[in-house]
Amino acid sequence: MMDLKESCGSQGSQESSSLHPTSWQAFAHTSTLHGLRFIFPYGQPSVRRLLWAAALLACLGLLALESAERLAYFLSYPHVTSMDAVVSSSLVFPAVTICNLNAYRFSRLTRNDLYHAGELLALLDVHLTIPQPHLAEPDVLAFLQEKANFTAYRPKAFSMKEFIERVGHDLKEMMLYCRYQGQECSHSDFKTRALLVMCSGCVVLQVF
Repeated sequence: MMDLKESCGSQGSQESSSLHPTSWQAFAHTSTLHGLRFIFPYGQPSVRRLLWAAALLACLGLLALESAERLAYFLSYPHVTSMDAVVSSSLVFPAVTICNLNAYRFSRLTRNDLYHAGELLALLDVHLTIPQPHLAEPDVLAFLQEKANFTAYRPKAFSMKEFIERVGHDLKEMMLYCRYQGQECSHSDFKTRALLVMCSGCVVLQVF
């Protein structure tokens, strides 16, 4: 037979071990997360514990849903554009810069231009001869051979400004249509000046 003292001692030890909180219960009761201590109370589970668990899971689900929506909004890089409309009776025409990749018109070149600026234009080499003529198109090669014939040629004075104004692109030929403030305009309504320093072949248009 089991001794009464031993049976009483074993029952007491079982009750004391069941009442002793686990580490998770201790964490839940010391945590600042609201409601967590009601989900892991001391003692036996109850309906109240299940209701608190459902409420906490629902709040965590809403938090995750709202956080995901805000994160998606942030990653969409939203921006706000503010615009103020001001009615003006007159507008100042801005300066317009037109840069043509073909800075000079090949058809306007003269023998004197090639003599002085042929190397600058990469049409002639330092010896005033056509470099790699086999790469040139037939009509271009024929033009260069005719203009680059400097046999008994006496060069004339050369002005880079005059060269750009003459060989550069003409606004009259470039402008197809112009309308400003409800009125038609033409090349004569603009004054042009070439930019020699910033870029070759650039033309600035300004209203008189």
